[in-house]
Amino acid sequence: MIANPLTILAAAAVDWTTCPLTAEVEHHARRSVLDWFAALIPGCANGPALMLAAAMASERGKGCAVSYVDGGTGAPRHAAMLNGTASHTAEFDDIFRDGGYHPGSPTISAALAVAQDVGATQEQFLRAVIGGFEVGCRIAMALQPSHYRNWHITATVGTISAAVSTAMLMGGTAETIAHAIAIATSFAGGHQENLQGEGVTKPMHSGHAADAGVLAGLAAAAGITGSLNSLHAPHGYAAATSDCTGNWDVGLEGLGDWTPITRMTFKNHGCCGHIFPTLDGLIVMQGQHGFSRQDVKSITVRGYGPTKSICDRLHVESARDARFSLQYCSAALLMLGGVRRAAFTPEVLVNQEIRAFMPRVMVIEDPEIAALYPRRRQARLRVELNDGMVLEHHQETRKGDPNDPLTDAELIAKFDELVTTVLDEISCEALKAMILKPGPLPDVLPIKNRLTAAD
Repeated sequence: MIANPLTILAAAAVDWTTCPLTAEVEHHARRSVLDWFAALIPGCANGPALMLAAAMASERGKGCAVSYVDGGTGAPRHAAMLNGTASHTAEFDDIFRDGGYHPGSPTISAALAVAQDVGATQEQFLRAVIGGFEVGCRIAMALQPSHYRNWHITATVGTISAAVSTAMLMGGTAETIAHAIAIATSFAGGHQENLQGEGVTKPMHSGHAADAGVLAGLAAAAGITGSLNSLHAPHGYAAATSDCTGNWDVGLEGLGDWTPITRMTFKNHGCCGHIFPTLDGLIVMQGQHGFSRQDVKSITVRGYGPTKSICDRLHVESARDARFSLQYCSAALLMLGGVRRAAFTPEVLVNQEIRAFMPRVMVIEDPEIAALYPRRRQARLRVELNDGMVLEHHQETRKGDPNDPLTDAELIAKFDELVTTVLDEISCEALKAMILKPGPLPDVLPIKNRLTAAD
């Protein structure tokens, strides 16, 4: 039995403030920040973050943290809330596969806001991101898969990651970080209905996690304490949100030998990651057999639990619904050749050919594949063609996962595709250079179509 996972994780986080930063780990951290901005920028031009910015205009406060949504500076909690919401809007943010968790959106939103406010160096910022990922991703592994049944783990564990990064940037000791984790466990929330159901609250889950995490980190830095048994006690966080008090042998496996930021998944499709094995499998099958959408009579997908419970969705009324519909994304892939931003434009969302194809796609939970989740994300596909031919394929991985990663060139191409829809080319190149090379932290960006309080 692990003695106290909370204090062990806090010690691991504080180590990242001073330990040697290898070129490999730094490179992976920069990739994560680049991908965060790629997901963030589209959400600064469209989505709930703009409405939230207007609603929260009077709460900006004083400070140097940048809200990329409305182009102003203010208190770090304000910026973290808006940027966290924006970066979880377009559904292009990163994934820690083994924990089923999107760490970048809440963690980097909080870390960058606090770093800007306290005048941290770029290296201090990157170290705080690495430490926040270390703690959050390992807690996610310890809670899953049962936590995800009712809780949105990016909303919940994201609060803890953000708290760790904040406490690190505030110069916290291991004890300070431990109390930040403990406090954050009481702030962590966000349930599955607001992920799976109607409405546009889901992006705010990440924004709230970033905001609440900053609050927890600042509180701990000010000397406020929490119970250091908050993670594993019988009435603690793991017990309240999963089937046990935490599988800490899994969560702490390899601590000190590898760090989660080196094992990130970066999205190659602009939709829910639970749909990826299906899309990747269809791409492979089309490459092998050359069929088109018009040739397909039916598609049967056998996947793991969330493939069925979250993504078996024929009722699609919005871009948000479409990003969580395996039926819609499969049809869009076969029609457009890809599932990126173009698949969710208003004109494509009402395309009758896509809508007519969607009922041909059936989703079934496969017990063997489900047993491998979350560390393996697979799908078995059966495609029946109109001429009677039946094609089958077992997709064992996802493009973008650690065992089939996006190259630096592919990640940069994704960044360029998403960011140049909002920024001009010169601003895009300047931002990219700031992220990928030592230098200053990114500052205010010239976002087009920005909604301000004056609007």
